[in-house]
Amino acid sequence: MLTIEAATLKGAQVFSSTHWVGIPIAFAGAVFLALGTIYQDRAVEAEGKRETRIKNLMRRPVWLFGTAMLGAAVILQLSALRFSPLMVIQPIGASALVVTALAKAKHLHRLPGRRKALAIVLCLFGIVAFVAVASFSAQDVQADDAHLRNTLILLACVVAGAVVVWVWTRRHPQAAAATASAGVLYGFVATLAKSIIGRVVQGNLGWLSVIGVAGLVVALALGASLVQKAHASGSEELVVAGLTVVDPMVAVTLGIVVLGEAQNAPPLAFAGFVAAGAVAIVGVWLMSTREAEKPAAKR
Repeated sequence: MLTIEAATLKGAQVFSSTHWVGIPIAFAGAVFLALGTIYQDRAVEAEGKRETRIKNLMRRPVWLFGTAMLGAAVILQLSALRFSPLMVIQPIGASALVVTALAKAKHLHRLPGRRKALAIVLCLFGIVAFVAVASFSAQDVQADDAHLRNTLILLACVVAGAVVVWVWTRRHPQAAAATASAGVLYGFVATLAKSIIGRVVQGNLGWLSVIGVAGLVVALALGASLVQKAHASGSEELVVAGLTVVDPMVAVTLGIVVLGEAQNAPPLAFAGFVAAGAVAIVGVWLMSTREAEKPAAKR
């Protein structure tokens, strides 16, 4: 068990002069994520009806602009992962929720309601608390073959489940299910990216890295398709909230269990992870139930 002094020392190791670079990059990526999601949502709703077919969306400049911004968000996130541990960088994406809420409020010329405001506060508080705990317990780990192999095995199971959700939501639109599935996939994308970037820096290229890149591309494409389905049946706030909570929770879990970024963390840190994660999940639940109540209110 680590003493407080040892845990603090670990935190200092995480936030070295190099690791600090990843934090503002991650915040910039979160802003691009929020703006890209907003523009894609507006493109889906354009022309008086919701459109989810990619071939039709590609004809809409707003959707293409949103997609470009999401691409920039991915690049910024990957750059941040080059400098800092996955457990520290990934949760920062929750700040996209604030940008989305403010942009929505400005567009509608009204402040968020109390329920939505509470949901946003809970999401942000949970994620910020998670990052704070991680800052004193996470350590950067270079992924070896065993790490990458285990991640790919788990990803294969997740992709199979996501395909089932994709098929099911074709006839039974459900924004929460589609968003959650996309968030899980994106969590694996971040983990694979972190692993592969480390291997490339080490010059450790090989067939396993190639398979990892292929798995990353499949997860990213399937996740993007599920996000479009989520836009078709839910709001941009719900999509951003789900992605910015589910994605980091999955990535952080993989960082702990598979990569071992918290192998030297004290038991109290794990209690903090669970408590902070629970608070964030409650926030997403509040936002998703709010959206689910809308159709009922119209009947």
